[in-house]
Amino acid sequence: MKTRNQKKNASAKQDVALQKSFCEMVGRSKPLTFVFSQVEQVAPLHATVLLLGETGTGKGVVARAIHRCSARKDMPMITVNCTDLPAKRIERELFGQGKGAIIRGNYPQVGHFELANGGTIFLDAIGVLPLELQSKLLRVLQSGEFEQPGTPCAIKVDVRVIAATSRNLEEEVGEGRFREDLYCQLSEFSITIPPLQQHKDDIPLLVNCFIDKFNKRTGKMIATVARETLRSLEDYHWPGNVRELESVIERAVITSQGDSLQLPEPLETCCEAGAQSPQEVKTLAELERDHILKMLLKTAWRIEGDRGAALLLGLNPSTLRARIRKLNIQRP
Repeated sequence: MKTRNQKKNASAKQDVALQKSFCEMVGRSKPLTFVFSQVEQVAPLHATVLLLGETGTGKGVVARAIHRCSARKDMPMITVNCTDLPAKRIERELFGQGKGAIIRGNYPQVGHFELANGGTIFLDAIGVLPLELQSKLLRVLQSGEFEQPGTPCAIKVDVRVIAATSRNLEEEVGEGRFREDLYCQLSEFSITIPPLQQHKDDIPLLVNCFIDKFNKRTGKMIATVARETLRSLEDYHWPGNVRELESVIERAVITSQGDSLQLPEPLETCCEAGAQSPQEVKTLAELERDHILKMLLKTAWRIEGDRGAALLLGLNPSTLRARIRKLNIQRP
C-alpha cells in the first residue's frame, strides 16, 4: 500500500512538472518530423532509448511522448535528473534502501526504479552518473533486477529506461568516465533532437504555443505578434534552444501591454538576463508582481478607466484586482 501511494504521489508530481515544461513536441519542420517518426517507431517497443542533443532542445518532451505512445502510458513515468542528486544519495534515490540499512536516521525508502515498476523511468543527464553506479544500472537493463542496500534478495522490476545526455558519451567512454558496455546497452535505439537553430521554421508555432500557455497562467489576452517581433525571434541564434525561447516569451507576455506581444528589450539583453545565476533569477510571480506594481505606480494606483493600470496591462479590472490580492500587492 505504501509503495502504491508513493507511486501515485510521484506520478502526480510528474503531472505538475509537465505543466511547467515547454509545449509538447510542436513543429512541422523536416528535422522535427524525422524525430516524430522515430518516436512513433520506437514507442511501442520495450527497447531502451538514448536521447541526444544540446541542453534545452526538448529531450524531456520527447521522453514523455515515447511513454505516452507506449503500452505503459497508464503506468507511472518517473523522471530523475542525475545532476540534481548528490553523489552520496543517488544510489538510495534510484534503488531505495531496505530495513537492514538503517543508519543515522536514514529510514527504509522505495527507490525510483521500484516506483516506476510497470512504467518508464527517464534518466536525464545520464553522463554524470558515477562509475560505481553504472554497473548497477547495467544489471537492471540486462536482467531487470538490482540489489538494494539492506535487502537480502535481489529486487526484480519491469521498467523501460529512457536516458538523455548533452555529453558525447563516446568521448566519455574513451576517457574512462563511462562504461562502454553500458553505452552500448543504452544506445540500443538513439534519437538526436536538433537544436532550434536547425528548425527555425517552427518558431512561429512555438511562439503561439507559449503565448497560449502564459496567457492562461497570467490572465493576459495576448493575441498577435508583430512581424518585426517575429522576425527578430527568427533571426536570433538561440544558444539555449527551445527552453530559452520559452523564457523569452514568458517574460514578454508578462511585460506586454495591450493584446500584441512586445519584447521588453533587444533579444541579446533578454537572454543575458536569462543567463543570470540562480540566486538572481526571479520567478514568474515575482516578475508579474514587479510589473503590476510598476504600472500601478505609473497610474497613481488607478485601476479602471482610460488612464488605469488595467488598460495598460491589457487586463480586465476585476482580473487585475484579483492578481493584486493574490500577489499581496499593497499600496504604500
